[in-house]
Amino acid sequence: MDGGRPNQRQRCETSPTPGAAPRRDGTRTKRRRAIPTEREPLPTRVTDTSPLPTAYDVVVDEGLHALGLDLAPAERTAIDGHIRLLLAWTEAINLTAVREPRAAATAHVLDALAAVPTLRALGIDRFLDLGSGGGVPGIPVAVALPAATAMLVEPIGKKARFLETAVEAVGLGERVAVAPVRAEALAQRTDHRGRWLAVTARAVAPTAELVELAFPLLARDGVLVAWKRGDLTTELAAARRAIDALGGGTIDVDAVSLPTLAGHVLVVIRRTGAVGPSFPRDPSVRKRRPW
Repeated sequence: MDGGRPNQRQRCETSPTPGAAPRRDGTRTKRRRAIPTEREPLPTRVTDTSPLPTAYDVVVDEGLHALGLDLAPAERTAIDGHIRLLLAWTEAINLTAVREPRAAATAHVLDALAAVPTLRALGIDRFLDLGSGGGVPGIPVAVALPAATAMLVEPIGKKARFLETAVEAVGLGERVAVAPVRAEALAQRTDHRGRWLAVTARAVAPTAELVELAFPLLARDGVLVAWKRGDLTTELAAARRAIDALGGGTIDVDAVSLPTLAGHVLVVIRRTGAVGPSFPRDPSVRKRRPW
């Protein structure tokens, strides 16, 4: 049916290539170039990563002073160790767009720790972090509170593996767990639904969607703390509709008191009512019927 013409695979196998070994019929075959697939193992210990420069320390020190936070040496070592691992792993897999230590000091460490005074004032000593990604804000917050118990929820496998590695490497293994599942699945488990004092979320989803994901996990009077910035008028209006549908609650917006994080705020939403069993909805339903 093809008139005797060679198919694509045949043409590839018989096309001559300079320097290739001749076949019996006089043609030459293409040599396939080997593609390297192995890479250096990713570090599992902080000591196997590059030290952080002095510029990083200066930024963190100044930020801690502005936030009124005083970390014990072991706490500071744990936070710095997490950042060292995060930057090292990001060279191989994309965990964060921030790749320079000084920038990470502001964008990751101080941004995460900006919520610690609020969480301490609320008496939070255990929390669940949604969409933990590279471990921010979950790991720095767990260290600085300090949290008696924390759970980092991250459904993407490579990110969950990093979190497990980092938690063990910085000495948080007995207090911080990693859950490689979606929040919707966790909310259906009786050991998590309605159990957490706080849920944190940074760069995960619009506030209304965070309300729907967090409220089923929160105990009554528990709080959702979301890192946000920019004009939130429309977003908070949608969040108000979600809060009302999920039993009711209150919204507070606190400005972050750091000049280097101007425009950043913490949205603190308290759950006060009962959450219906139909929440959270399936992701496809949330997409078709947003708040």
